Amino acid sequence: MRRFTLPPRTDWRSKAEAVGFIHHTVSGAPYWQDGAAYAFTLAEIEEGLEEPCRRLHAMCLEVVDHAASHRPTLRRLAIPDRYHDWIEGSWAAKQPSLYGRFDLRFDGEGPAKLYEYNADTPTSVFEAAAFQWLWLEDRLESGELPPGTDQFTSLHEALVARWRDVADPSRLLHFLSVDDGFEDRATTLYLEDTARQAGFETRYTAMDEIGVDLAGRYADDGALVIEQAFKLYPWEFMHREPFGPDLVRSATRWIEPPWKAILSNKALLALLWEGWPDHDNLLPAVLEGEGGLAEPYVRKPIYGREGADIELVGGGMSAPSQGYGAEGYVHQAYAPLPDFGGHRPVLGVWIVGDEACGLGIREGGMITDDEAMFLPHVIDPPGTSSV
Repeated sequence: MRRFTLPPRTDWRSKAEAVGFIHHTVSGAPYWQDGAAYAFTLAEIEEGLEEPCRRLHAMCLEVVDHAASHRPTLRRLAIPDRYHDWIEGSWAAKQPSLYGRFDLRFDGEGPAKLYEYNADTPTSVFEAAAFQWLWLEDRLESGELPPGTDQFTSLHEALVARWRDVADPSRLLHFLSVDDGFEDRATTLYLEDTARQAGFETRYTAMDEIGVDLAGRYADDGALVIEQAFKLYPWEFMHREPFGPDLVRSATRWIEPPWKAILSNKALLALLWEGWPDHDNLLPAVLEGEGGLAEPYVRKPIYGREGADIELVGGGMSAPSQGYGAEGYVHQAYAPLPDFGGHRPVLGVWIVGDEACGLGIREGGMITDDEAMFLPHVIDPPGTSSV
């Protein structure tokens, strides 16, 4: 694994906008990094990332299998009691899931270490599934990368194929998100496009335009009943909304399914460590108040977003507060991001269904936050040691 640079494409911004990648620049600074990338060997991808993430996902499902019917565990996860039966029923019914993203520490030298699993509302999916592949095609065509250079990405194709497993193609499929005009909406519209490619009729609706009709059914701003919906909106937010109590009475088919609330929760890290202590791909983790770790360790809110409210205890570092943490914290052993010439990548391995099928890389500070940048990656051709 290594980081390399090459001249940015002169037209990358116009190419990004032409395919709907509207958040390529944030606050005047490029979010998409066109002139740098990471290179891997095929063994690093297959043995160091793909197979470990397949195992991690299977372990997470074992946690769900126990937690879904075990009320004390659901309470440790800070999931409100009113949703426990609903979540248990969702898991018992084997409601299928769409996707998720493991965020990992990996440097090509030792085993990948799990930082967290965003299994409910992961973003950066378009960048990983589509735009970095277009980048690779351009670089191959220009001769800047050698023939045979590849990427770890079958993510787009996997998403298109997965829709018919998670939703009914004979019914309208709603797509819901906060209408921020930015990343959440763009991510949702990309996923909507993959569903259309799978043959679905779709409709986008902003979260604040959803209502409940007299029959207790969710409806959109056009009074269409929401029979099935993908939502890029966290389950913990849904639980707290005024319409939250209606969730358990509604017949809406949700993607992601209700049991994903167990995985979209950093308390999962402690449950994984309890089940598989000393696992090569896990970092020691405990729920606050249930045990201790030697300093330095990372204190993370059970429900947190984009690195907010994270503290490095014993390391003198913390992220800006955004009000997370009321439900509790998890402590995780500190494993600093690898340093590639002053650049610190966190690797995001994508899961669709039960398979690892893509990689996205973000660079930021010691705590990866919403100002992190996205970089493409390549798999070197056999026998290649440098680009």
